[in-house]
Amino acid sequence: MSLRILVIVAHADDIEFGIAGSIARWTDEGHQVTYCIVTDGAAGSNAPDADLEELVRTREAEQRQAAAVVGVSDVRFLGYPDGMLQHTLELRRDLTRLIRELKPHRVVCADPTLVFAGNFYINHPDHRAAAEAAVYATFPSAGTRPIFRELLAEGYEPHDVDELWTMFSDHADTVVDVSATIERKVEALLCHRSQVGPEVADMVRKWAAEEGQKHGYAFAETFRVIKLKDEQAQLQTQEAAQAAAD
Repeated sequence: MSLRILVIVAHADDIEFGIAGSIARWTDEGHQVTYCIVTDGAAGSNAPDADLEELVRTREAEQRQAAAVVGVSDVRFLGYPDGMLQHTLELRRDLTRLIRELKPHRVVCADPTLVFAGNFYINHPDHRAAAEAAVYATFPSAGTRPIFRELLAEGYEPHDVDELWTMFSDHADTVVDVSATIERKVEALLCHRSQVGPEVADMVRKWAAEEGQKHGYAFAETFRVIKLKDEQAQLQTQEAAQAAAD
């Protein structure tokens, strides 16, 4: 059965650093994937003379190119200011609207609880803000009729998401073998030429190899998966969808 998957992240290139290998595998399997990039990417340069409006256009183009490498053609940009994102009701409503529009089986976002990654990285606050808004848009907002009633007037009926997958989690419980797609992940990441150079290729291969070694694969990506519907309910939903298609 083909699934609809919505991936929500703060910045252009977050997906490529994190889970583009899984995305490539999912699209190869016939699933429909949509990207939602929450911020405009304008904080992606520290140059005093940077043309930030041009940078926004460049980063959108890079993201579309990167998405195409792994089989994704539907990329949405919400345009929130880069570097200053907060989990507001406005943002949660925008994500709720998108979930109700697309009606995904699976929503993927970062883990909003991650603050420190080992002793070498402080998680970007935009990552946490986008992830927290995505989590609460997924549940309870997307499926609850009285929340954001203005969306009903716009024609967006409630939708219950089956699964929430979080990446960059310290509590991962699900492994995706990306051995066959790791080079497409690297190719997609290198599309972000305004942000990265060739040196990142070995870095992301190393990360994926370390995850793979833990689980018996050459390369892997990991997630924490929250099942919002029990397996019996999911089976009934799938059977109903199949019956409707037949």
